[in-house]
Order: sequence, then C-alpha cells, then structure tokens
Amino acid sequence: MSIRTFILTVVVALAAVAPCGAGAQMPIKIYSRLQQAPDSADVAYYGKEHFWRGAGEVFGFNIGLWAFDRYVQHGDWSYINFNTIKENFKHGFKWDNDNLNTNMFLHPYNGSLYYNAARANGYNYWKSGLFAIAGSAMWELFMECEYPSTNDIIATPIGGMCIGEVCFRASDLVLDDRARGADRVGREITGFLLSPMRGVTRILTGDAWRTRPTSGKIFGIPNIAVEISLGTRMLDYHHDNSYVKFGGAMELNVEYGDRFELKSSKPYDYFTFSASLNFMKTQPVLSHLEIKGRLIGRELLEEKDTHLSVGLFQHFDFFDSDTIASGHVPYKLGIPASLGGGVFFRDIQRRRWVLDAYAHANAVILGSVLSDYYMVDDRNYNLASGFSLKGGVNMVFDGDRFSMSLSHEYYRLFTWVGYHEKTNLARVDYRTLNAQGDRSVASFNVTQFRADMKLHDRLYLSLLLDHYLRSTHYRDFPHVESTSLSAKLMATYKF
Repeated sequence: MSIRTFILTVVVALAAVAPCGAGAQMPIKIYSRLQQAPDSADVAYYGKEHFWRGAGEVFGFNIGLWAFDRYVQHGDWSYINFNTIKENFKHGFKWDNDNLNTNMFLHPYNGSLYYNAARANGYNYWKSGLFAIAGSAMWELFMECEYPSTNDIIATPIGGMCIGEVCFRASDLVLDDRARGADRVGREITGFLLSPMRGVTRILTGDAWRTRPTSGKIFGIPNIAVEISLGTRMLDYHHDNSYVKFGGAMELNVEYGDRFELKSSKPYDYFTFSASLNFMKTQPVLSHLEIKGRLIGRELLEEKDTHLSVGLFQHFDFFDSDTIASGHVPYKLGIPASLGGGVFFRDIQRRRWVLDAYAHANAVILGSVLSDYYMVDDRNYNLASGFSLKGGVNMVFDGDRFSMSLSHEYYRLFTWVGYHEKTNLARVDYRTLNAQGDRSVASFNVTQFRADMKLHDRLYLSLLLDHYLRSTHYRDFPHVESTSLSAKLMATYKF
C-alpha cells in the first residue's frame, strides 16, 4: 500500500467515525486517484445475499456486546433475565436520558455495525437498513434491564445507515483481493478498522486471505477529494459575559463522487462529510460530524459551462461543545435522522473564476438541542423534531490559487413531549420519566466563512470563521439566547 493510499484511508476512517465547519462541498478539489468503473465479476461475487450469515453476525454482535457490558464493565443495565424482558415488553418505549454523544453518535455508530453485517453479505442500502432496525430492536427489548428507548430505536438504524454506508465505501477504497504479503495484511487490517463487520465477514468466508484476479472493489474507484487541516482554534461564548478558550484543531473534509455525475442512481454514489477534532481543555475531542449522502438524483441542466442537478439526500449532523466556564455550555445539537431535497448549481463561464452554489431543505425526524433547564441523569438537552435549511456558495479564483466559501445552516426544532410543570427534576426517577425534555421551540444557526490561499503545490493557508446562534423559547421558563464564535487559522493539505 502506498503512503498516499494509507494516509487517505486513515483520513476517511477518522472522518467516518469521528465528529469543521458547515458540511459544504469543497471549492478546490484535487482528486486522489483516477476514476475506474467496478469490475462486473466483483459485483457478482460480493453481491450474493447471505441472510443467515448476516443475521447471525447481528445476533452474535449483540450477544458479545452484552457479555462485555455484563462481565467486564459490570454495567447495571446489563443484568437481564426473563423478568426484565417481560417488563420491557409490558412497559414499552420511553425517551431515555443518556448523554448527547451516546444517543446521537455512539448509538448510530452501533447501528452502522448492524447495517454493515448485512451490507457485507450482499444486501443493498435499503435492505441492510432492515437489519439495522432488527438489531436495534433486539438490543432495546432483550439486552438491557432498562426500558426500551424511543430515541434509540430511531437514531440507531437511521443514523447507522448513514455512517454505515460511508464506512463501507471507505473500506472498499483500500481492500484489494489481488494483493499479497505485507501489503495484503495492511489492507485487511485497515479495512477491518473502517468496517469491522465487513472485516468479520471476510474472515468467516476466507476472503481476507483469498487472492482473486480482480480487486474486489464493488464500487470501483470513484472521484474522491480529501483535505486535512491543522492549526489553532479560538472559541468565544457569549451569554451574560464573554468566555474564551484557545487550543489546537484538526479538520477533515472528504468529497466522494461527483455532484453532477448522475449516470448511477445508487445511494451514496455521491456524499460529503466534514469532521472536526479539538485539542482544547474542557472541550470534547470530537466536536462535529456532518454527512450529506445523495440517495437519488436527477440532472436538470447540463451545458458546456453550466450545470444544475437535484436530489434526495440523507443528512447526519452532530455539533458538540462542553462547559467553557462556570457551567456555561456554548451549544449542543444532534440530528441523526434527517431527509430532504437538495439542489446544486455550477457556472464556469468566466475563465478566472468558478461559482458553485447549493441549497437543502430537510425534515428532521429526530434531533436534539441544548437545554438550559432540563438536567436529568446524563442529559442536558431536549429531544425534538422539526426541519432544517442549508445553503452556501463557493467561489474559486485563478484555477486553484484562492477560494472563498460562505454557508448557513438553520435548524428549527420542536419539543412537544414535556413533563408536568411542577415536576422536581432533581428528585424525579429518571428511569421512569418519559419526556423529550422542556416543552420548547428552539432555533440553531451556524454560519461559516472560509478562505483558502495556495502556498505551494497542494498546501494552502486556511481561515475559518464559524458563528453559532442558539435561541430557545420555553413554555415554562424564560427565553434564552446565546452566541458563540469560532476562529481557526490552519494549514491545509489536499491529497
């Protein structure tokens, strides 16, 4: 495996499983590898459906995870018996009180493992989603002595389909059935880390060491552009006073496929994701993950210099921050289940610049946003549903010398299953409390400006400015509004 291929794989892996600014497509793209169509022999070989093997892997994973929780971690939720299972069915589903990272990221990642157990056994995007639903239902109803969770049964399979397809396609980039020796071992280990259930399947079938005359890449080699940014970050939170934090940051951006190439209509033939890592005291290391995956698309206009396409997209949004000073938290937002329409426009009529623009309108099936009053067990956010609007414009000047981007994302979230206004949250039994949180209507806005200036070859100097505005109207409490500003100065390398 070449150094560039290895670095590309690590980048995709981190961005696929970790939580940059708003998730727009890249203004300046340098494609990492030449595009190649998949071999029909590989599609036929790996496209055969194996139900019992896929179902067995989902079942076995749940049993293994429960055993780890029970006998290694000794988690109180893992002490199950026939009575706890009976009670789960009798009581039914409720909204749980786990923290944001668990509910809005780790549960969807868990769902991606169910999903990829099916994906690695020949099932397509849609059918694999049924395995994710079944795996989640098994866990919620049978594998815990806590009542089954309403938000988990939504976030785990739907968010799992999004993360799972990204991980599965990432593993496809590196696996090569023609490779031998140390190169083959490195590829198989990396593929396992990217998509563990695909790795398990390859071990069970012997494909992990079997050599074949073709690569085994069921998606071929798509257009893919990757960039890594390293630098410093300043986070300024303003409510009653201003609180500032400084630290390091890392940005990962990937654009997979061509937003205007619609010859194939398979889900996720085109997707983007942006990921951010913090190296800042009191702030989470994984602070943001955003994925947009095209499910279906259609070209409306294709001329020499102008392109226009529309599509149906699945979205995954995750913004996380933690206490910045004296109990103040700037923002929290998790959207594991969101779907909507999107439009892309490109105009290259002028020689010295290229213009890209895009817009999305989405229904939020399940989301979450920071609460100022709901503090129960590990939860300090309200569960909700609603809608989101996203849009942006990119301009590139002098080929690839300089670019500017401006984007805005607006989320409107409604929490309708509240608790009685006289409930004492400090004393309530969180195991039986069934509430999305405070009855409220919340707005969350993210505006980003980014500029990239070429320094040398693939190396750029990048400036990123992010503005976060949160505004929440509560039924039983005073209205709260807060703003945060993030500034980053970074060196960006495009692979």
